[in-house]
Amino acid sequence: MIKDKTVRAKNIHLIFTCLLSCVFYLVSHHSTAQQYPFINYDQSKLYMAKDSSQIMKFYKKIDELRDGKRNKVTVVHFGGSHIQAGFWTEVLMDGFQGMGNFKGGGTFIFPFRIVKTNSPHFFKSFTTGKWIRKRSALAKEMCDNLGLAGMAGITNDSANTFGFNILKNNHHQSFNSLRVYHNFNPSFEFSIPEREDLHFVRTDDAKLGYTEFKFETFIDSVNFNLVKKDTLIKDFMLRGFSIDNTNPGFYYAAIGVNGASTSSYLRCQEFVNELATIPPDLVIFSLGVNDTHDANFSKERFITNYDSLISLIKIASPRCAFLFTTVTDNYMSRRVANKRPIKAEEAMFELMEKHNAAVYDLYAVMGGYKSIYKWQKAGLAAKDKVHFNGRGYRILADLMFDAINRSYRYNSIIK
Repeated sequence: MIKDKTVRAKNIHLIFTCLLSCVFYLVSHHSTAQQYPFINYDQSKLYMAKDSSQIMKFYKKIDELRDGKRNKVTVVHFGGSHIQAGFWTEVLMDGFQGMGNFKGGGTFIFPFRIVKTNSPHFFKSFTTGKWIRKRSALAKEMCDNLGLAGMAGITNDSANTFGFNILKNNHHQSFNSLRVYHNFNPSFEFSIPEREDLHFVRTDDAKLGYTEFKFETFIDSVNFNLVKKDTLIKDFMLRGFSIDNTNPGFYYAAIGVNGASTSSYLRCQEFVNELATIPPDLVIFSLGVNDTHDANFSKERFITNYDSLISLIKIASPRCAFLFTTVTDNYMSRRVANKRPIKAEEAMFELMEKHNAAVYDLYAVMGGYKSIYKWQKAGLAAKDKVHFNGRGYRILADLMFDAINRSYRYNSIIK
């Protein structure tokens, strides 16, 4: 009898909590729903495979982080220009860190500005030298030994400085550990200029492909001197930075390359080695727009590429969970509405079941076929009818994080 009362009490609490969550969601989105009636708010949720154990394990890791039983949860988000822009991923970073008002964790930084391409706004990279951009998304810019970032900066300058500083943001503001991913070319030497107030321990690990600096204090910027010692081997290659803050929090790596498709990261020879140094607990995939712009696009090849990419990630992190975001609606050459994202959407739900993953159906949330035109007319998307502006990305990201958070909280209640 006591047991029955306890069960009923738990069920009533569960129903009340879920109803309260729905009320808060509807209230918080009411004004936005009125303003943008073309957004399908009822579709903003996570779909789970029949076997959702991997996602549940990820949720358990969040519980452990919030309970002080672990220090870090790692999320890696792959995509193309949607991700390189940074608007989308910064909202997700803010959301995850806000789960426990975390200040620690870390992130991956690629110095986009030194290779003259667009960058997220929470950091600024700089250099005094000349660098050549290499990236896996474009054949003429491809080179050997690209890594996790899918992009690299190459220089042959005799004297050069480079570095980055973190700008004001709500998710990652300082670090006390830094990894510099680079080729180990004996013709070049780089170092941090001596400062009385900066003390660190340096470790060079050629096998893992990075130089690590552990600082005694928390800092928000770093500057390196790069010196060419001889001309025996040409070119120094910089593949990115990983910053860590040893306080509890989420490590969120936003890996985006303009023009990237599902095959782009498969061309990166150091991809697995570098990903294994920051093994993800969750990988979010937002690749597919550029695939659907290929005249030879096929659902079968799209699935095969994702299968191959997932296989590589599982080598680096065997117990990783996966979340797919369906391809956003888009036009080709600004004039022709693209129907291929419909097939890509079908593919991702098949991949969900195949890999025991989750799906956030961004295509449906947007409004489906030709919906990008409505977003563009409402001042939320660019004239190319492919990309969003900052406001549009933030709306999508807010909806997506809310869906993740509701799924996490619901499953944390019922477990």
